[in-house]
Amino acid sequence: MSEQQFRFDDGAAYERMMGTWSRLVGDVFLDWLSPRPGLRWIDVGCGNGAFTEQLIERCAPSDVVGIDPSEAQLAFARSRCNPKLAQFRQGNATALPFPEGRFDAAIMTLVIFFVPDPAKAVAEMVRVVGPSATVAAYAWDMLRGGSPTDPLWEGLRTMGVKQTLPPSPEASRIENLRDLWTNAGLEAVETRQITVSRTFPDFENFLMTTRSATPALSAAVASVTNAEQLTTQIRQRLSVDADGRITYAARANAVKGRVPT
Repeated sequence: MSEQQFRFDDGAAYERMMGTWSRLVGDVFLDWLSPRPGLRWIDVGCGNGAFTEQLIERCAPSDVVGIDPSEAQLAFARSRCNPKLAQFRQGNATALPFPEGRFDAAIMTLVIFFVPDPAKAVAEMVRVVGPSATVAAYAWDMLRGGSPTDPLWEGLRTMGVKQTLPPSPEASRIENLRDLWTNAGLEAVETRQITVSRTFPDFENFLMTTRSATPALSAAVASVTNAEQLTTQIRQRLSVDADGRITYAARANAVKGRVPT
């Protein structure tokens, strides 16, 4: 497994697939957090800024800092977010470049399974926020069929292509998220599942959009010599309405907790 397989450097491609899915989950997630306005936020693993933008639109923060290892993703994020409210810096989730207590809230969306040491990443989020701050995350329920890319991976598996998993897929389990938050010393820890649906205008649009979701998935699809057989396998796993549209659901696990006072 190479780092490049999980390195996102195409902000536009990410937007077409995961950016859209992220906002669908993000609406429910932010309703659940129900934060007060005027907070200082850190968005760990902000990617192309899809959730950062949503946070600014919905939560009236005083400022937001997005952290991500990909400079290409950060460039896309800077192009979409108000520079008066959002700043973006290259960095690592397990070594956040900020002092203790710099923020009022820390979030990590669709990221924790990419982090080789999830416990250290949670500890870093706790470190950079102050007393009574919220620390929260959501992640696709990757090991239990919750990811939006599952229809493609299921089709690939029938053809003998092994799914390439990120470094810490087990971190996406709801019970493991609860343990990570509790072990980090957070209080009032709560978890929930968030299920959302998305509609694609036709199979071709679905396939084009979804295959570019991650570099690992793109490489797996490209490795198949019988593309027609793969297409048949994927179609069998989808429901198509009378107009040719495809609608299916994805499921994320969410967690939140509070730093002790």
